[in-house]
Amino acid sequence: MKPFPLSLSHAHRNLGKSGLRVSCLGLGTWVTFGSQISDEMAESLMTIAYENGINLFDTAEVYASGRAEITLGSIIKKKGWRAETERGLSRKHIIEACDAVDDKSDDVITHAGLRGSLSRLQLEYVDIVFANRTDVNSPMEEVVRAMTFVINQGMAMYWGTSRWSAMEIMVRVGAMTWSPLACGLITGKYNEGVPDCSRAAMKVSDQPAPPN
Repeated sequence: MKPFPLSLSHAHRNLGKSGLRVSCLGLGTWVTFGSQISDEMAESLMTIAYENGINLFDTAEVYASGRAEITLGSIIKKKGWRAETERGLSRKHIIEACDAVDDKSDDVITHAGLRGSLSRLQLEYVDIVFANRTDVNSPMEEVVRAMTFVINQGMAMYWGTSRWSAMEIMVRVGAMTWSPLACGLITGKYNEGVPDCSRAAMKVSDQPAPPN
């Protein structure tokens, strides 16, 4: 497999106004990890990315019903990659997807979901946790309070948003693009048909696609 171009693999920047230094390219685990590919293939992909300067790995509790987090965490532990100021790890947290009853507050749901993810990842904390969608039933003050609490408890260093509308986010924030390569479509690898080992040739995952 060809290595990443140096102009891409070694490009890092601060995420927004934070001190978190991340690679401009990240490796996501949706659909593939814990589902379409083996753990051995997942480790191979992560190793190639890591050795070429990628230090941003993204996952979520709903990916393969938690199996993606288990696979990712096992690889990180096996490789001994976790260092506080060296490598980044992002994790989306979808408040609406957590198991909860009506009388639970968003604070409780957020904390329980993140603790479950940390257990599967075998980590004490993640560098950044995302609120994946806005909660129409909760005022913004409660969302901020819940996310601030997980930081104060040492479960995450930073928090951000994912797929919020422009009107829901003020200026002066950092942005992280979801699926910038459109699942590989814009790389050109499908121009002459579907390659045998490509994602499009794999068995359709049982995971629903995230809503736009």
